[in-house]
Amino acid sequence: MASSLSYSPVAFVGASASDLLRSSSNGISGIPLRTLGRARLGARRRDFAVVAKIRKGKKHEYPWPDNADPDVKGGILSHLSHFKPLKDKPKPVTLEFERPLVDLEKKIIDVRKMANETGLDFSDQIISLENKYQQALKDLYTHLTPIQRVNIARHPNRPTFLDHVFSITEKFVELHGDRGGYDDPAIVTGVGTIDGRRYMFMGHQKGRNTKENIQRNFGMPTPHGYRKALRMMYYADHHGFPIVTFIDTPGAFADLKSEELGQGEAIAHNLRTMFGLKVPIVSIVIGEGGSGGALAIGCANKLLMLENAVFYVASPEACAAILWKTAKAAPKAAERLKITASELCKLQIADGIIPEPLGGAHADPSWTSKQIKKAINESMDELMKMDTPELLKHRMLKFRKIGGFQEGLPVDPKKKVNMKKKEEPIRKTSDLNIEDEVKKLMQQRLDAKESSVMPPQSDLDEMINKLKREVDREFFEAVKTIGLKDRFVMLRGEFSKLNSEDHLVHPALKDKVEKLRDELNQGLPAAPNYESLKHKLDMLKELSKTKSLAEKNYKASTLKQEINKKFAEVLDRPDVQEKYRALKAEIENSGASMVQDLDHGLREKIVKVKKDIELELADALKSLDLDVEVVNSKVKKLSEQQTSFSDVKVKMQELNEEIKEGIENVIKSSDLKDKIELLKLEVAKAGKTPNTVSKNRIAALEQQIKQSLAAALDSSNLKEKHEKLKAEISKTIESSEGLDGSLEKQYAKEDDSTYAEPRVEIGVNRTFA
Repeated sequence: MASSLSYSPVAFVGASASDLLRSSSNGISGIPLRTLGRARLGARRRDFAVVAKIRKGKKHEYPWPDNADPDVKGGILSHLSHFKPLKDKPKPVTLEFERPLVDLEKKIIDVRKMANETGLDFSDQIISLENKYQQALKDLYTHLTPIQRVNIARHPNRPTFLDHVFSITEKFVELHGDRGGYDDPAIVTGVGTIDGRRYMFMGHQKGRNTKENIQRNFGMPTPHGYRKALRMMYYADHHGFPIVTFIDTPGAFADLKSEELGQGEAIAHNLRTMFGLKVPIVSIVIGEGGSGGALAIGCANKLLMLENAVFYVASPEACAAILWKTAKAAPKAAERLKITASELCKLQIADGIIPEPLGGAHADPSWTSKQIKKAINESMDELMKMDTPELLKHRMLKFRKIGGFQEGLPVDPKKKVNMKKKEEPIRKTSDLNIEDEVKKLMQQRLDAKESSVMPPQSDLDEMINKLKREVDREFFEAVKTIGLKDRFVMLRGEFSKLNSEDHLVHPALKDKVEKLRDELNQGLPAAPNYESLKHKLDMLKELSKTKSLAEKNYKASTLKQEINKKFAEVLDRPDVQEKYRALKAEIENSGASMVQDLDHGLREKIVKVKKDIELELADALKSLDLDVEVVNSKVKKLSEQQTSFSDVKVKMQELNEEIKEGIENVIKSSDLKDKIELLKLEVAKAGKTPNTVSKNRIAALEQQIKQSLAAALDSSNLKEKHEKLKAEISKTIESSEGLDGSLEKQYAKEDDSTYAEPRVEIGVNRTFA
């Protein structure tokens, strides 16, 4: 834009300084009109141009589209909202504990890609991996630790307040401003309908990307946001709209400007006002609820929480920094603070848990929104039945009962279950004291052994229990110092649950245990108390060995007494004594002095009587739950055979160890391991009554596993060793002589040698030879 004005410069004669500075509505600023009039009469003229350029301003972006769709979900007024679908899909964010799931998902994608490229059928492998993924997903999200739930609640891709509101409402119109000149985007308010019923919605709004987070101040409201929420509370109370608040904030914004504008006063005003509102209020924690910033819109008749939401007075990091002087103790602080939905329901701070699908922020948010809608309807149906005084009293009592107690009254058993158990003080015993006590006890047992008077077993049991407690304490201290305590406690709880329910251990849980065991083996030597732990463990093993030996000796002595008693009862029986006396009389009447001089009939009679007595003795031993085998042989020959059999036994044990090691190495191969896992899944899927297809699959997998094992063992030299040992065993058996009932073989006398007496070996529930 440009304009020009022509004038002739003249001397402004007769004009005072005040005239020159005075403005006129009909002239140029600072120049009187009469002066301009005189100037036009001048003799000389020059052109003078005044040019003004207007800078282009930024066009205001209005949310209303050019072609508004009147049938849009939420009504045509929803076009006024600045909350639009994102043009770019948010980048996936994987939490640290979710990495194993991502690896499994990547394997499934790779196998499917390979199947598409090669045209081969990998359906069994895909099914196996998918089942493994689902089981791992279930195991992970049903055993989340408090700090893991905190990370899920803070996930950048977690659905926000407006995501849920637009999903559960038929119509929603956002209302802005605190009527003080400000509109805080960190708190969003508006009127919406669910199943035809109007509600006033308000909640913390986080951003879905960096740009929105900066705009929304990362969900941390200023005093203007709380005053906007307060205005909408009054509006809802005036029109009778029930209020639904959504909580998702790390806390109120704590900068200097917010404090100057009255952050604390704004929160306190909201708290006081919410207790006096005459309409039902339901608050839902959809993410993290931090301190007073969450409570400023959370004083409701009912407080509901999503399954993976958290509600705290101080963040775990802040609590850890205060109590333990480091933010790295945040997992421990999260556990102690009791901030999860389940813990808060036990403490009766939260009134209900809204379930979430497995997968956290990676799951479908629409399912969660449906559960939120269902919870709102159920809660409001209950609250709408109350009249105004009852509603206000209900809200007041909800907060009055939190943390209340009275001394001297018995504790309600239901509350007592949720109370923290009293921790017994750990009495740390000096290593030198324990070592002295162990040495003293061992010396007492040695002295008692020499005097044939054994000390009481209770002293040994007490010392073993004491050492066990010390070893457990040292072990937990070591596990704690290497940072594996939480995982160890979690796995121990899972195993206890499986043992109580008699369930099979899942392969995924076995993998966790093996991984933790490897980490423990690698990390324990680095623990400061490793030497003390090892020393106490060695002492415990020594005492346990002593106890086992003492018990074995005691059992053997008792059993020997019982056997002697049974033998005496059999031999003292009248019928046995009669047989013995009759046979002795016949031998004396025959006049023979050696076995060879006896006639054949008498020798056979002796053998028969001997066998009858052996059977009687065997029955007596069987009554003591003993298995018996009678062995007759020459002492010299028996000693030779024992040496031979012991050598063979050692070789058999060595071969068994090699075979076992070979099978374990084969099983560790990925191919065979996958087949075994697939077989387990097929058996579990088939159940007790498998169909023909399942039977065929199971049989085929078993055959493949057997063939793989056989092929791996054939390729080694184990088969050759087995054949060699087999031949050696056959040779040893052939060289040994068995019983044929001949009296000559049993009592044949050699030069100056005595008769070899029959020997009976016995054992508890075992066969002895």
